[in-house]
Parts: sequence; C-alpha cells; structure tokens
Amino acid sequence: MTIEAINEQLLRAIGVGVALLNRETLQFGFRNDTFDEWFSGDTPLHHLQQLFPDLDADAVQKSLLETGRYSSEISFKKKRRTLVIALDFTVAHEDVLVLVCQNITRIKELESMIDSYSMMVERNTRELKREKEQVEKLLLNLMPRSVYEEYKTFGVVTPQLYDPVSVLMLDFVGFTEMVASQDPSVTVTELNDIYTAFDRIGEQFGCERIKTIGDAYITVAGLPDPTPDHAKAIANTAIRFVRYLNRRNLSHPHQWRCRIGLASGSVVGSVVGIQKYVYDIFGPAVNLASRLQEFSEPMQITVQDQVAHVLKEQFKLEEIGPKMIRGFGEQGVWRLADEN
Repeated sequence: MTIEAINEQLLRAIGVGVALLNRETLQFGFRNDTFDEWFSGDTPLHHLQQLFPDLDADAVQKSLLETGRYSSEISFKKKRRTLVIALDFTVAHEDVLVLVCQNITRIKELESMIDSYSMMVERNTRELKREKEQVEKLLLNLMPRSVYEEYKTFGVVTPQLYDPVSVLMLDFVGFTEMVASQDPSVTVTELNDIYTAFDRIGEQFGCERIKTIGDAYITVAGLPDPTPDHAKAIANTAIRFVRYLNRRNLSHPHQWRCRIGLASGSVVGSVVGIQKYVYDIFGPAVNLASRLQEFSEPMQITVQDQVAHVLKEQFKLEEIGPKMIRGFGEQGVWRLADEN
C-alpha cells in the first residue's frame, strides 16, 4: 500500500474531508471520499464557489495573501439533518490550497446544550434568589431582624428576657359586627391598609410590631435593642395611631375606632412552634397592656400608673383613678390625650 493510500485511509478514519484547490482559480484538483460524501450531489461540482456559493472568495484570497490561512464555518442540510462543517484553507504551495473540513455538528450541538443548560441554571438561580428574598421578607415580617439572623444561622432562637420595654395593645371597637355585616374582602383590604400605616408609624419611633391577631395589634418599644425612652416612643406611637384613624375616618365610609392600652415592664421573646412558627412575646407587660386596653373608651389610650409618671412632664395625661386589674390587683390608671 502506498503512502498516499495510507494517508487517505487515516483521513477517512478520523472523519476529515480534504480537498486540494488551485489557488488562483479555486478549482478542485483532489477530494477525498469523506469530502465527497459530505458535499457531492447529483451535479458534479468543480469550483469552490459552486459548492459554497455564500463563501466570500475575495475575503478568502485576501486572508490567504496576508496570513496564508483562512477559516470559516458553513451549515447545510444533509438527509434532514443540519451539518455544521469547519473550513480551514492553508497555502501549501504557490499554486495549491489545502482545504481541510471537519464535522463540528456534534460540538455545536453540545455547545447549544451547554448554553441552554447555562441559561436554565441562571434562570433557576434567579428564581431561587427571588424565593429566598421572599422567604426572608416573610420571616422579617414575623420576627425582628436580629432574631431572624439568629434563626438563619443556628436554626433555633434562644428565648430572651427584655426588661424594661413598653407594650402597646390595640383592638377595634365593633370589629365582630363589622365583619358580619360587610363584604369580607373590603374589611380585609381596609384592615391591611390600616396595619400598614401602623407599621410605618411604629418604625418612625423605633417600635417593633410583634403580631396581629384579627383586630388585635401588638407593638413594642425597647425590643430587640434596648431603648432608654421606650415609654415615650410607645406613647408617641399610640397618639399617632389615633390621629391617623381620625383623619382616615373623615374620608372613608367605614369608621374604624380603636382602644389602646400601654404598659411597661418585662417580656420574654422567642419563636414558638415547629412547623407554623411565629415570634411572640410573653410576660407581665403584655398582660397588663391587654387589661388596660379593656378599660379604654373608643379612640382613647389607657396607661398604667408607672408609665404615666414617666410621661407626665411631656404628655397630657388625665387621671382615671385606681382600678382593680385582673392578675395585678388595684393600680392607678391614666388616660393619655393628644394635645393637637
């Protein structure tokens, strides 16, 4: 077997199409079997541009003159399948060009698969990031950020004693009757608007909303970070809650009237539950604020004696007198008024 025959067999074995062309006329002088298998049809083709009509012959000649090489890619249909062939022209002699063709269809398919996979991974990453942000936002609505960070890091939350803090307990007068007599969607929408406004007001004074239970709204000053003027912060928050509802009632058909109780003392804060967990606070200040809220008249704020003594120099207070408070005995009770 001659060297030429051996080389031809090797070229066929590795699936490379080879052709020799006249450099000046770009006519074929030799084509191996693989080349013919890919490109030969019913009509014999003798010239490069007959075979590749879209190939820029001037660009080929210019590149060959400058560098001695030219590379390109073509794609064409072959038995209902699109083949992608890499063309590599090399000057082998003054009058001879060597054209080497490699079938890169599989490579292109793999590249396309990799690109698709990369896009899918990128899309999934964005979706996971968005879901993570939504979960984080939800959890931050359920608990203070410092508690969330502890939960995220360790998977549990250590119960903490906060002392002293001030607690605001609010509920709405006639809420049960309102729910029974009105469109539930309207009631929920308005309640959502009101609670959103309450959250923004509380944030202005450093209060942390703990939870809402139906028409009950609980927020705390001095938690999780200690605040020396927690009583003043909770008083300002309560006054602005009432002020906001008064303004809102002027332009809305549904009249929302609240009762508020304020108390200072100690609370314990922690996440409770395993599957449907929630951050909650427990302790004397929470219970006392709830009892005081029951003494309030509509759109009024009731304050324990201890808080009143802290606020009396900066706020307008009216003494109600001693009241028997369940679980706390007899205590002095005051009404906090809005001076504006």
